[in-house]
Amino acid sequence: MTREHDTTGKGSPSPGRPPLKSSGAQLALGLLFGIIFGFLLQKGGVGKYEVLIGMLLLEDFTVLKVMLSAVVVGMIGIHALYAARLVKRHIKPTRYGANILGGLVFGVGFGLAAYCPGTGAVALGQGNFDAAAVLVGMMAGSYAFAEASGWIAGTVDRWGARGRLTLPKLLGVRPAVFLPAFAVVLVLLLAAIHWFIDAQP
Repeated sequence: MTREHDTTGKGSPSPGRPPLKSSGAQLALGLLFGIIFGFLLQKGGVGKYEVLIGMLLLEDFTVLKVMLSAVVVGMIGIHALYAARLVKRHIKPTRYGANILGGLVFGVGFGLAAYCPGTGAVALGQGNFDAAAVLVGMMAGSYAFAEASGWIAGTVDRWGARGRLTLPKLLGVRPAVFLPAFAVVLVLLLAAIHWFIDAQP
């Protein structure tokens, strides 16, 4: 008897896709790209308290522009690598209850501190020591979440669980059609922010 390939992502890799490997090279690449990511965040100005709070007050759209640019580049890059069978995708399940509650908790924390995990680390690295308290709080929150993860898995995670949804799947559109169209929409949105908001005196 032969064992069939597991296409659920929990067992053997799907046919035609490379197995996920853990190696020193992967860790080194993760460290390298993490450093590059942090460098670009700092150069983009999103480690500054006044820039982050300006986004929340709808006065400075630097953060939105950086994030939209990252979404466009990351979306195209990941799908190109996946099509070339160089990476394996790990699509997170959609759980409405957990997504909404998690978003609210994150939003409240972001609104109070004006830092998120990435920008908080960048801010501390560039000498903004107020971010240290935020990072300590994030570590404490991560610990509390880990301790409660068993209870969350049996309750909150079951509220509105929809499986591994993607926008192309939800809209019934092939990814090859959706991706370029969505990229164009995001680029047009970036242009609109630049011309109609940033260009205003």
